Parts: sequence; C-alpha cells; structure tokens
Amino acid sequence: MSAVRPEIATVLNKAASTHTLSKDEIVALLGTEDEETRSALFRAADETRARYLGDAVHLRAIIEFSSHCVRNCLYCGLRRDNRRLDRFRMRPGEIFEAARRARAEGYRTIVLQSGEDPHYEVDALAGLIRRLKSELDVAVTLSLGDMTRETYRLLRAAGADRYLLKHETADPALFARLRPGTMLSERLKRLVWLREAGYQVGGGNLVGLPGQSLGSLAADLLVLKRYQVHMAGIGPFIPNPDTPLAGSPPGSPALTLKVLAVTRLLLPRVHLPATTAVSVLHPEGRQLALRCGANVVMPDLTPDPYCRHYDIYPGKARLGSEGPNSFAWWEKELARLGRQVGKGRGHGWEAGR
Repeated sequence: MSAVRPEIATVLNKAASTHTLSKDEIVALLGTEDEETRSALFRAADETRARYLGDAVHLRAIIEFSSHCVRNCLYCGLRRDNRRLDRFRMRPGEIFEAARRARAEGYRTIVLQSGEDPHYEVDALAGLIRRLKSELDVAVTLSLGDMTRETYRLLRAAGADRYLLKHETADPALFARLRPGTMLSERLKRLVWLREAGYQVGGGNLVGLPGQSLGSLAADLLVLKRYQVHMAGIGPFIPNPDTPLAGSPPGSPALTLKVLAVTRLLLPRVHLPATTAVSVLHPEGRQLALRCGANVVMPDLTPDPYCRHYDIYPGKARLGSEGPNSFAWWEKELARLGRQVGKGRGHGWEAGR
C-alpha cells in the first residue's frame, strides 16, 4: 500500500481492521480516483470477504412474476404511468413450475420479485411459499416492496426466509422526489418490521442517481451498517427511456465497484450480490464485482415470454434465461475465477451459513 496516499492508507487500514468508518472517511474512499488506491481498496474488500465468508458464491434464482406496480418511481420502468410496457402476471402454478426448474438446475434459493402489485392476495402468496418450502426444499426470498406489518408477519409465518427491501437512497429529499408519495422514514421503518418478524433482511441502494452526492452515498452505507442487514443489493442507476429520467447519465460502474468494496469492509459478513445491472454497463461487471467483495450472484430465471417484459432498465431483459443466467454456466465461470458454488441455502450471518 506504499503508493497510496498516507491519509487514505490510514482510512483503509481502519476499515479493514475495525469495520467502522465515519461519513467523511467513506467519502474519502469513494472519491479517490487513482489506480493504486482503487486496487488497494478492492484487494482489502476481497481479502475481507475471503476471511469472513470463504470462497463460496451463492447462486440464487430470481423469478420476476409480475410487472404491475402501483408506485410511480421516476427511475423504474415498471412505474405506474409507463403506458408502453407490456404488463404481465404469472399464475401461482407458473411461478411454482419456474421454481421447480430452477431447483432441478441446482439452485437452493428462490427469489420471488415483482412490482408492488396488490392483485396477489396474501393467502395465495402464503400458499405458494408453503408449497415451495415443502415440495422443493428451498430458501425463499421475497422482494415485493412496501407491505403492511401484518402482511410481512403472515408471509414469514408461511415460511419465507428473507425479504429484500432496498432503501434506494438515504437522502430524504431525493427519496421523496424520486419516489412520489413515499417517505424514506416509512421505508426504513419497514426494515425494522421485517427484522421483528424474523426475516433475514436485505437492504440496498442505487449508485449514480441524478442529484446524488458522495455524501449521500456514504449515508447509504451507514444506513446498511446501522440496520445490520444480512444482504445488500447495490447496483448502478440505468436510465429507462420510458421514465422521466430517460435523459440522465447512467451510474458509473467504477464508482459502483468502490461502493461494493466499502460495503464489504463495513459489513464483513453481509451477503453482497454481484448485480445484473453492473453487467449491463460492463460485460465483465459481475466478475469484477466478485473480485471487489461480492459473494452472491442472482441469475434471472423468469421464463419466456415474461422475462422480456420485466423492463426495469434497458438491457436487462435481453440477457435471457440461459448462458450467464444458468447454474451450469456459473459453476464453470466461478471455477475460472478460483471460486466455487456455495453449498446449502446460503443463509445470513445470524441464521448460519
């Protein structure tokens, strides 16, 4: 680390040894542009990942089962006012069949994701979760957005293991502008509800949102630290042409990797996905993320024809459900990277590994 500026080297050593940083120290790491510092940061994050979690990479199959959404977020292609999107809803039987195929490939976690769609009644979702747990022997992660405290409790009682609820940005004013009709405080309150219900809780944020600063990114990471999340989904903002932010520049892959690395240093046991979004902006994005502290990959196994219509951002739907989204492909790719597929369900740090 001799080529790194002494003051930055001190911050990096503190992060690697104590896993605590102030907001200003996080900003200092995120703001560095020289190659030596980036390499040192990525190396420290990768070493931390290896020390606490080993070389296993957990593969988790995402099934995006509804593109309907009652929200009108400015950055998301599923937003309510996007009239150009071909909407769909999968039937519970179709969702189960997609999960069954994923389990047959080797996946031990099924991630059920949708827009905020009240069409699905709680009893129907609970029945699907119970069937997945009893017939497929998988962990179930839900990513369904804002729900009531009682709904979270009922879905947890049905057997759901994890819930991913990204806070998106820790800047209250930016949050309110980008997510009309919602407040950051309400979003964060739900992280508490999920923890109280017994879920392994996932949070996360976007990198490169219009109006976002390094200071607000640092605040994002401190939110993840404060709530001690079990998983942190962090990816770059990608503008969708059918949203009000169509003309905004995308988030920086380089900055996204730095945010991932600092997150790993702050939360050494957190499950940190190499997200699909970073691979849209860089052909080796997920592989790079795995070298910067990530230890999870979440391939999209949404079946045709639905996968092409879950258009949160451009480029995602074109990845398809084979190749880089197949279990066998990732087994080979991880071997090439000197890593291996994680055994078991890959539970969070409080629930065992």
